[in-house]
Amino acid sequence: MLGTAAASGLISLQTRLLAASPNRYAEIETRVARHDLKDLAKEDLPTPCMIVDLDIFEKNLRVMADHCRKTGIHLRGHVKVHKSPEIVKRQLALGSIGVTCATVAECELMARSGIGGILLTRQPASKNNIGRTIALAKRDPTFATVIDDPEVADWLQQAAAAEGLKLRAVVDVYAGLTRHGIAPGKEALELAKKVDVSKNLKLIGIMGYAGGSAHTHGWTERKSKSQADLAGTLETVAAAKAAGLPVEIVSGGSTGTYNIDSENKGLTELQAGSYIFMDTLYRVIGGKDDPHAYSDFGMALTVMSTVISKRHAKMCTIDAGNKALLKPTDEVKGRPEVKVENAGAEYGSLKWEDSDREFKLGERVELYPSNLDMSTSVYDRYYVARGERIVDVWPIMGRAGAAQR
Repeated sequence: MLGTAAASGLISLQTRLLAASPNRYAEIETRVARHDLKDLAKEDLPTPCMIVDLDIFEKNLRVMADHCRKTGIHLRGHVKVHKSPEIVKRQLALGSIGVTCATVAECELMARSGIGGILLTRQPASKNNIGRTIALAKRDPTFATVIDDPEVADWLQQAAAAEGLKLRAVVDVYAGLTRHGIAPGKEALELAKKVDVSKNLKLIGIMGYAGGSAHTHGWTERKSKSQADLAGTLETVAAAKAAGLPVEIVSGGSTGTYNIDSENKGLTELQAGSYIFMDTLYRVIGGKDDPHAYSDFGMALTVMSTVISKRHAKMCTIDAGNKALLKPTDEVKGRPEVKVENAGAEYGSLKWEDSDREFKLGERVELYPSNLDMSTSVYDRYYVARGERIVDVWPIMGRAGAAQR
């Protein structure tokens, strides 16, 4: 059973809810729009919603920034995790050199927010994306895109020539993920040479994203796989340099391998993104100093839900379901023993064995998500909290209006 203080708090919450104006939600939305967050608390928010623990988030940023500064590797963090210029600006303030983006739309969002050093990590192959890529390069001379195919190099050369500009390009080399990347060695070197001699393309480096190693369990095993996956990329880098080609950057890496990639000295920059928030799938892979838990970075993001029904023993229903991307691998904050289950589009279930620790109707429950990229894609904002108090609201790239998320 809840203690007296907790029970009193719940009664107070229920009293506030019942006494609130029917226009309370409209009032909150108006205040959020004008950034008037005075006295705004978690209990005022609609659910499900995303909550960022500001203290943990800021510590994560500092840990990565300090690591990069000490090891000499740069950070060009991936935005797919958060899709938020507010977060990028905080990374840049701590020394990040730019951002990596998987879609043209993400690049456009960042460029419109005044962010430079953008690297598009998925080569543009459609007429639409090629046109938008050229427009980005025209707008920002620091913008660059990857290329893993000679035909795409030709298309981009023609498009850049038509606009009279020089497009910065990075050759994307296979590093264990079959979804992209030209074969390392001869093929990659020939593509690099082709880009280098193209009048309207400027070769700036090589990318090898060994994403398949990021979630390998055990730090030693992860290190071995990362090094094996990157071997061909690094051999290609050496061959390109020997051929006199300009290799300003060697880009790759992930949250799971950040302290491996900086050790081998092959990469010049990291594309790590998940470290800012972390999720349950990363936490179980084990760290360098702890084989059981990856605790280098704290769990800063939760999805907050509400208990909406409590009609059966040792279980309750929450308002975060399939559409909120609830997963059985999610975890309840403060209650790791609770089992999470899907129960429908708008419903989730929590089940437990300890009958002395019941959830109460109307109680707010925070969940650590399993996959940050996917969770971010269905929400429109982050509510930033210190304890129970909301201190900021950061927009997430919208699902409406963008030509491509």
